[in-house]
Order: sequence, then C-alpha cells, then structure tokens
Amino acid sequence: MAKDFLLEIGTEEIPAKFSPGAMTQLKEQVSKRFARLRLPFTELNIFATPRRLALLVTGLEEKQGYFKKEVKGPAVKAAYDANGAPTKAAQGFARGQGVTVEDLFVQELNGVPYVFANKLEPGVETQTILPQLARELINALHFPKPMRWGDFDFYFARPIRWLVALYGTEVVPFEFVGLESGRVSRGHRTLATELVFLGQPSDYREALRKAFVMVDPDERRVEIQAQLKVLAEQVGGEVPEDHELLSEVIHLVEYPTALLGKVAPEYMNLPEAVITTPMREHQRYFPVRAVDGTLLPYFITVRNGDAYAIDTVKAGNEKVLKARLEDAAFYYREDQKVPLEGSAERCPRSVRGYLNTISLVLPGMPCRCLTRGVW
Repeated sequence: MAKDFLLEIGTEEIPAKFSPGAMTQLKEQVSKRFARLRLPFTELNIFATPRRLALLVTGLEEKQGYFKKEVKGPAVKAAYDANGAPTKAAQGFARGQGVTVEDLFVQELNGVPYVFANKLEPGVETQTILPQLARELINALHFPKPMRWGDFDFYFARPIRWLVALYGTEVVPFEFVGLESGRVSRGHRTLATELVFLGQPSDYREALRKAFVMVDPDERRVEIQAQLKVLAEQVGGEVPEDHELLSEVIHLVEYPTALLGKVAPEYMNLPEAVITTPMREHQRYFPVRAVDGTLLPYFITVRNGDAYAIDTVKAGNEKVLKARLEDAAFYYREDQKVPLEGSAERCPRSVRGYLNTISLVLPGMPCRCLTRGVW
C-alpha cells in the first residue's frame, strides 16, 4: 500500500533569492534518486518559505520495485548439446538465477553467442531506505553563499533548526547536524507561538496554514496578486506586472498582508526613475500607476504577518520611503547645479553618493568613471 512522504528542513530565514534555486535542486534530486532507487510515486510537490524547504511525495510505494538484471551465463556451445538439449551447465545456471531453462535467451558478445537470464531482484522496504535518502537530499543542496554554524563541518543557506520526516503516520528516524527528525514543525515566527504537530504528511499544508504559514509559493503568489489588485483599485490604479519583484517578495513572507502607502507629494516632481528605483530596489515596494501608465503617489508593500496595527506599519513604511526619496532628491538637485561638461570631472564622489541612494544613472550623465566601472 502506498503512503505519503514528507521531509521538512526548518531553518533560520533563507535569503529570498536562494529559494527558487533550492526548490529546483530539491525537485531534481528527488526525481533522480527515487528513480535510481526504484521508488515509484504518484506526485511530487516542493515547498519553500523563508524558514523552511520541504518536499511532499504522494503515493510512495512501500517497497522498491523489482530490479530486472541481465545475467550472462555459459557460451551456447557449452549450454546445449549437439541435439539442442540443455546441458548441466545451462540447467545449473538457470537454477542459480531462479529461472527455468526455457527462460534463457541467447545474445552475442564480441561475436560469441552466450545464454542470458533476466534475473528479478526483489526490492527492500521503503521505510529502511528513507533515513539515508533524507540525509543525502539535504547534503545535495548547494547555495550561492552558504554558511556553517556551531562545530559542524557542514554548509547550508542558513542554520538548520528542526527536521520533520514522516512516511505515512510513522516518523522516519535520522540524525543530522545534531538534530533528530520528528513530527514537530514551526509556524509563523511571531503569529504562531505553539508548535505544529503533524500526524501524517497529508496534514502538512492545512496544519501550517492554521499556524499562519502558506507553504506553497504559488499560493502566496496568487494571494499577493489578488491583494495588489484590490488595493490599487482603491485609488483608481493598477500594479503593472513585475515578475522579478513579485518573485522576490513571495520568498520574503510566509503569511502575506499587503498595505497601501502614500508617497509624499513634494517628491512626485522628481524623474520617475528616481522615485521608483528606491521603491523597488531598496524597499521592495510596488509602484502604483494609473491605467494610462502615469505614476500615482502611492505604493504597495507586503507585510510578513496579519493586519494587526497595520496603520502603524503603513506609517513606518511611508517614513522610510520619504527618507530614501529625500536622499535621492538631494543628489539629483546637486547634480543639476553642475553643467554636463563638468559632471565627468566631479566623479567619483557625487556619483557614488547618487548610486548608493538610487542605484541608477539617469540618461544624459556623461560620466567617465561610470563607463570605466570604478564606482
């Protein structure tokens, strides 16, 4: 009877840009290793949040599939007599492989015909394979900037804090970096104070949802897009598609709640790029535009939590953005005081400050140090 298998690697907060690659690696490793081990399954799902990587395998068979192996026996001239009857050599070979003489077949090897047998080797219990397999899957993951912790000679994206491994209703027991696998997960860091006990893998998504964690990135994507649309429509605008920013924000939160903030009006006369770049690059905010594409004095950000004290959070984000835009406006005004001919001579100090603030070069800035890449 097939059962479901769950492996969750609980960690400190993983950088958002690491998660998509880790999910791809995990899926590839599972597919490759399960095929090699002859472990058929029905469906594979990979999940990731800032505090976890997980795989949920549905319908994993309780035992390896039989392994069909071609075994070479004696040469045909030794296996059959002049009348074509099997000799003792053929009979002994067939008996040793657990087949009948009639099951033997002939193949040539380097021009010499030999008898062969298809030997079926029975598989072992899945439960006995999973502990080592779980360790191998964790070890196989690689990250752009891994780290080690404690006295462990092991590198991962961030320190591992808990491990969940279940096959059906049973724990898959194994030890890794000083941790014992179990059935206890963690919910949202601030919204869920109780541990999450899992009876079986199929409970995973709903149990974590009750603990304010959406484990499926695709579900978080749909939820964030819906919230962006609702908030933007409140001010007669829309949020243009921004796949790169959305993909990053998805992996910054476990329980997304979007909020609408205002851009201080005194900064709306700045060039558009000066306004939107601090929003996107520094704060991970979504600019709001009118239907005709005009930039509106609003932004939307996504909080990792619920709507508690949302007005305070909104005010804080508006304050941070105002400080960013004030810096950008200062450097923009300073650059305008110098003729274009003199801009190249003032580098790199003013340009360095400008770039640190808004991470861009406005069109028409003929800067030698920028073209030489020395900032």
